[in-house]
Amino acid sequence: MSAYYIRFATLYIKELRRFTKIPGQTILAPAATTLLFMVIFSTAIGNSRNEYILTDFKSFLFPGLIMMTIIQNAFMNNSSSLLMSKVQGNIVDLLMPPISNFQIIVSFILVGVTRGLTVAIAAAIFMLPFVQIEIYSFTIVLFFAVISSAILSLIGLLTGIWADKWDHLGTIDNFIIIPLSFLSGTFYSIKILPEFIQKLSLFNPFFYMIDGFRYGFIGLSDVNIMISIQILILCFIILLFFSYLILQSGYKLRH
Repeated sequence: MSAYYIRFATLYIKELRRFTKIPGQTILAPAATTLLFMVIFSTAIGNSRNEYILTDFKSFLFPGLIMMTIIQNAFMNNSSSLLMSKVQGNIVDLLMPPISNFQIIVSFILVGVTRGLTVAIAAAIFMLPFVQIEIYSFTIVLFFAVISSAILSLIGLLTGIWADKWDHLGTIDNFIIIPLSFLSGTFYSIKILPEFIQKLSLFNPFFYMIDGFRYGFIGLSDVNIMISIQILILCFIILLFFSYLILQSGYKLRH
């Protein structure tokens, strides 16, 4: 293996071990929280509400909860890792080795995707006894899971670079990430909303993540699936470019 791939793999494994050392906190706890959401909403609402005529509410709710889990965990993985390194003063361990900015970005994307998908699988296993799942297109499910976790990994990377203390990270998570994930069709179809709110929802990128991911399970969506794919790819490219520029500039890392 060449030195190029050794440096890349070393950073990936380092970040992977960081969250796998405490699986109870980083994997099982969010999976259990997702199950709790499923139990609460399915018990409170039951089968009295069908968003689509071809599916019951649990089948509709399941993909939304899984994607919400992916979004939150991919974001928290990278943002908390970088902020912790800055607070503890060991960010130099990331900046001094002969590793390129592109390798750093790709490593953090992959570890964010790994954590997002790992927690998603754990949450799905927890919920399987409570819901009947049929997959309409595994390819669509996998694509939206990967692209969504990659996007949130980049957002987490940028947030970790920008934040100076845990309050900053909490502000982004509590006032942007969580509200946008809750208000993106996780628990409802936007078709039941007033027309103005429907149009407003289209400016929420998390909506396209959840809507496309749900399409992979039930074969139905609120917007054309190709639109969701194109928007998420565009978001990923923009965030990738911006992340590279930020790392290249050394913003809040080298100064």
